[in-house]
Amino acid sequence: MAILVTGAAGFIGSHVAQRLLARGETVVGLDNVNDYYDPRIKEARLVKLVAQPNFSFLRMDIADRSAMEAIFAQHRFERVVHLAAQAGVRYSITNPHAYVHSNIVGFQNILEGCRAVECQHLVYASSSSVYGGNAKLPFSVHDNVDHPLSLYAASKKANELFAHAYSNLFALPTTGLRFFTVYGPWGRPDMALFLFTKNILEGKPIDVFNHGKHRRDFTYIDDIVEGIVRTLDRPATAHPDFDAMQPDPGTSSVPWRVYNIGNSRPVDLLDYIGAVEKCVDRKAIMNLLPLQQGDVPDTMADVQALEQDMGYRPATTVEVGVARFVAWYREYYKI
Repeated sequence: MAILVTGAAGFIGSHVAQRLLARGETVVGLDNVNDYYDPRIKEARLVKLVAQPNFSFLRMDIADRSAMEAIFAQHRFERVVHLAAQAGVRYSITNPHAYVHSNIVGFQNILEGCRAVECQHLVYASSSSVYGGNAKLPFSVHDNVDHPLSLYAASKKANELFAHAYSNLFALPTTGLRFFTVYGPWGRPDMALFLFTKNILEGKPIDVFNHGKHRRDFTYIDDIVEGIVRTLDRPATAHPDFDAMQPDPGTSSVPWRVYNIGNSRPVDLLDYIGAVEKCVDRKAIMNLLPLQQGDVPDTMADVQALEQDMGYRPATTVEVGVARFVAWYREYYKI
């Protein structure tokens, strides 16, 4: 049986599909290849995938109910990695309907498809943004996450709640992965590392929000992929010691789990920029700006649950990861 990877033309999805193909899996990739950012880089990612014999691609929108029903009926996927979503905290302020369309309606269609074919495991992308207004660091899956600061964050929390309902009603094993600031080769052009590298190389100013007083748990793409694949291979189960009188937000009495995947080593934004400067041998021209609406100053992942259950924790340093990205950027754009 093929594994469905939604968002296969995306940054994380294309890497996950490559990893699964490399270990001999048959993969069906799905993506609508929209223009939220330059579709050319999405098409370039797909070129690398469609050249492989065990990969097939479906160009469609997860919010298209009849189309999603048809592909699940045709392929009867045993496992699903759901990474397709409308991303971006800032974009959600001005384009809220895009998040309801993709992250709510689309996710509902994925859940229904998994229920219909009795999927063995659904692994889906959540986000560190669900921690919202929480100030206690590190962010733990055992913390309450009822105070989202953006519609994007709210949509990801909604995904976790929808998944729990399906795990309860239909015994569908679901695992949500809260990603912390993913970066690396083939990264999204709207993300900070891409923008920093591009503008510094071109001698243009970079926007630095919160006057640079950000600390982020930057997580390298290979570490994210390793966490996804390990999780996919271990379907969620009910927690044997779950106490309904004192419910733990990170576990459940049904086959539902959530995990953080983060580097657990927050880096000052100015040091992150410094790593880019070192790689390109140029100084950044910084346009210092206030904290953006919907953003949070600091993030840090507690990955104890991931390490305990999956035997894994991310380890790639920012210095190594940024250097790999810059090398890819120079090669891709022939600089």
